Amino acid sequence: MATPPAHAHVTVSARPLWRIRLAREWPRYLLSALAVAGLAASARFAIDPPRPVAAKPVPLGPAPPDLAAEGFASLFARSYLTWSAADPQAHERDLASFAGPGMEPDAGLAPPSSGEQQVQWTEVVQEREPVAGEHVYTVAAQTDNAGLLYLTVSVVRTAGGSLALGGYPAFVGGPATGPAQPQEHLREVDEPALATVVGRALRNYLSVSSSELAADLTSNARVSLPAAALNLESVQRLDWAPGAGAVLAVVQAQDSRGARYTLAYELDVAQVQGRWEISAIQTDPDA
Repeated sequence: MATPPAHAHVTVSARPLWRIRLAREWPRYLLSALAVAGLAASARFAIDPPRPVAAKPVPLGPAPPDLAAEGFASLFARSYLTWSAADPQAHERDLASFAGPGMEPDAGLAPPSSGEQQVQWTEVVQEREPVAGEHVYTVAAQTDNAGLLYLTVSVVRTAGGSLALGGYPAFVGGPATGPAQPQEHLREVDEPALATVVGRALRNYLSVSSSELAADLTSNARVSLPAAALNLESVQRLDWAPGAGAVLAVVQAQDSRGARYTLAYELDVAQVQGRWEISAIQTDPDA
């Protein structure tokens, strides 16, 4: 007996008209919205265009010293203060490169009729800048017969960048000084184990015994040994330095000629597995 054929079914569902319209029209609405946003953005940039934000100035530290100008002042002071009555023209020749058309050939120094003077060393000890581009250096000069003299030398840079004297020199007094002011109210080190390590480390340090010193140093310690060996005689004082992690040792030592010195050393110390060790002595060789 044959099976009757299946009949197709059609389902009719009701949908709101606004959904049908929205599904058909939403691409056009989206495109219109994007166009309006673009016009608004263009109008905003036309009315109030963005301005570059000025970078905040980076605060600068003090200007580095002008080593060339300092050297120029020292060279002038040495030539100016070195003279011999037996050869007065030599003094003028030495100053010829410093003096100019507006200055006397010997920079205003006429040597006496007898004697001579030699400069043993010079050192710039002070600087001031009265006006932009001019530096006035105070140069300490040790002479063999007049002793220690202080001379101010004005140095300027020309438009081309070369160095020149800004005028005649002047004899002045040295920088103000006063009596020594050692640190007070320091807490004395009262740990015998630490005192023992510090004394042993300084003895090996001063005697330039690097292998023995290494036994009391931390694994990352950097120590530069002195050039001349000394014999540690005693540790007079051992105090905690201000802050933490360092001690100040005042010691007496003697050199191979028999000269005795009272010296002060700062040592960075640390406890490593219950044992005191030294991580630095007085200076940082890498600085």
